[in-house]
Amino acid sequence: MIQIGETTLNLSDPLTLALLIGVGLAVLIVILLIAALRGVSRAAHASEPLIYQMDQMGRAVEALGRGQEQLTGGLTSVSNAQANAQAQVIQSMETRLAAVQQQMTDRLHENAMKTARALSDVQEKVNQQLQGGSEKTTKSLTELQARLATIDRAQENITKLSGDVLSLQDILSNKQTRGAFGEIQLTDIVSKALPKDSYSLQATLSNGKRADCLIHLPNPPGPIVIDAKFPLEAYEAIRNANSDGETRAAQQAFKTSVRAHIKAISDKYILEGETADGALMFLPSEAVYAELHANFPEIVREGFSARVWIVSPTTCMATLNTMRAILKDARMREQAGAIRSTLKQLHRDVELVVERVQKLDTHFDQARRDIEGIGTAAERAGKRAARLDNFDFEELAPEDTRVEDASAAVARLTMRD
Repeated sequence: MIQIGETTLNLSDPLTLALLIGVGLAVLIVILLIAALRGVSRAAHASEPLIYQMDQMGRAVEALGRGQEQLTGGLTSVSNAQANAQAQVIQSMETRLAAVQQQMTDRLHENAMKTARALSDVQEKVNQQLQGGSEKTTKSLTELQARLATIDRAQENITKLSGDVLSLQDILSNKQTRGAFGEIQLTDIVSKALPKDSYSLQATLSNGKRADCLIHLPNPPGPIVIDAKFPLEAYEAIRNANSDGETRAAQQAFKTSVRAHIKAISDKYILEGETADGALMFLPSEAVYAELHANFPEIVREGFSARVWIVSPTTCMATLNTMRAILKDARMREQAGAIRSTLKQLHRDVELVVERVQKLDTHFDQARRDIEGIGTAAERAGKRAARLDNFDFEELAPEDTRVEDASAAVARLTMRD
């Protein structure tokens, strides 16, 4: 493609190619003319043939000019045809573009409507989900609030329990308060298991020693002493030992402490003729009791040999329930005589009731016979009245005697009553 002003030449077009060739030839001729004119000064003596050639060349140039004009007209026609074709193509393209644009607009509108409906559905679903989520959130917050309230109450209880634990630690850190704690726990267990008149607290024996609790069991075995002991320091030393040496030392101290308690109870509270042939050592801690029986069985056997039985709160309750059964059986034996006497009196009362029932039955039988006689007499009196109503006096005399008998029976019944 070659652009000349507003005209565009296509090299693939034969007319355009011929025009270009013609222009080239014209240019070549002009160049030859120029060369010939330059050679005039050098060849003034040119011959007529040269003039003739020049004339022929001028005619050829004229013919070439006329061909160029025809070629220019052809090129103009071709350019106009090409412009018309291009206008038609452009118009067709514009029409097609308009149609395509309309189709695109319609599709965009349809897609916009579909998108709007989809967004509406999505928004509705989102609103429903948000509403459901809000309800669930409200419910969860309500439950959470209730749980937080429960946790607050539990925290208050834990705080209170922590204070109680600290108070208990303060109590157990001192030997006197620890002993008082064991005595209070023993008192609580005994008071729940036995009647009030079957035990004595802080009872003084004949040797001047004071027992924490004395159970009044019958002979045998006799009154038995329960004394509360709490070897806490030695037990805590075992729990807090960090080496084998510390553990052995703490275990030795624990055995020494328990042995001392067993010996003290055996010497103070087992008195021949006054108390039972044995006593109980009460350990207020199940942990200490378990440690003793699990790791120091020889100490337990030494207690058996010294007739001192070691009990914990749980085993003490079981032992006291057994003692309660013994006390109940002893009291039943004590009351056996009174029960037999009462049974004899009850048997006599039953016999009197039977006798009186028999007499009453006799009276009822006599009253029944009298009532039957009254009924018979009343029946006969009714018959007599009926006969009187019919003016029938033939058998009047015998009926009078029967009426008198009925009157006598009524009189006897009245006198009995």
